[in-house]
Amino acid sequence: MSPDSLPNMKIAASTVVGTTLREHVLMGMHAAPNATGEFTSLINHLSLAIRVFNSKVRAAGLAKLLGYTGETNVQGEEVQKLDAFANDVLLNVLQRSGHCGVIGSEELDEAVFHDHPGKYVVLFDPLDGSSNIDCNIDIGTIFAVLRRADPGDAGSLADALRPGREIVCAGYVVYGPATVFVLSTGHGVHGFTLDPNVGEFFLSMPDIRVPDHGKMYSCNEGNHARWSPAVQRWNAWIKSEDKAEGRPYTHRYVGSLVADAHRTLLKGGIFAYPADSKSMTGKLRLLYEANPISYLLEQAGGAATDGTSRILDMKPTSLHQRVPLVIGSKAEVATFASFVRGER
Repeated sequence: MSPDSLPNMKIAASTVVGTTLREHVLMGMHAAPNATGEFTSLINHLSLAIRVFNSKVRAAGLAKLLGYTGETNVQGEEVQKLDAFANDVLLNVLQRSGHCGVIGSEELDEAVFHDHPGKYVVLFDPLDGSSNIDCNIDIGTIFAVLRRADPGDAGSLADALRPGREIVCAGYVVYGPATVFVLSTGHGVHGFTLDPNVGEFFLSMPDIRVPDHGKMYSCNEGNHARWSPAVQRWNAWIKSEDKAEGRPYTHRYVGSLVADAHRTLLKGGIFAYPADSKSMTGKLRLLYEANPISYLLEQAGGAATDGTSRILDMKPTSLHQRVPLVIGSKAEVATFASFVRGER
């Protein structure tokens, strides 16, 4: 899973609870023989943008950042004021970092290209779960980092349209009761919690592993009538009673991908957002949501599929491509796939 672009990088070497995010990344870079410091700087810039945004999230109502802007994004979705603010913060910080040749955002129609030789591509969903903002429910930021094949050339769309298996770093942030930054650079998954008094992220969840089995399933039951017969059979199975197999599972669904994925990462089980008759190619965005979340789940020992194929093997065809997404413990994901294949 570790890409050639970050040879022998041992960021997982520092797993001492209380280590700062900056120290954690620096310790890993010291173990990389050809490290230039640019990757460390990029992560520090991302951390800065997240801390800036977090300060606004915590006082959104007071800062008059709740509600809609009156605009719609390229997805045809109404843009929240916090959506626009988060997008501007991330875009500005990444542009000023000097490390990005290509930047893609769920909120932008097109990718942003730079003539300078930036080594990296950063793709992000600045504010996941924005429909929950006004209700004060967990929201988040999701991102993926790839290394450009030829950083000496001007950036191009081809730099971004690459399979998720080529990701060199991915993460998400949950703005909940605590602000948690979950990160992987290809050597495990680690969680950092923001200390608001210090203004630093500290390692709080080293070496996160997805449990082999879980007791929860997460999906939007309101889409049941639109699901395929195979998915409906799986849904009926997971809710049916069988004490020997530990069923029925407990249902949990927030509607913010970061919140549902974070719970699944820690507790195991399964999160499923399959295709349906309304969203026939899926609902979630491959580059900004499915790929980074799948990368993290796999790094933690879980699995991710569209129901038939591994998410990280999919070759993107467009910047805002949508896909079905099923993530969780390997056993639960394998069971879902067996229903899709018609084996159950």
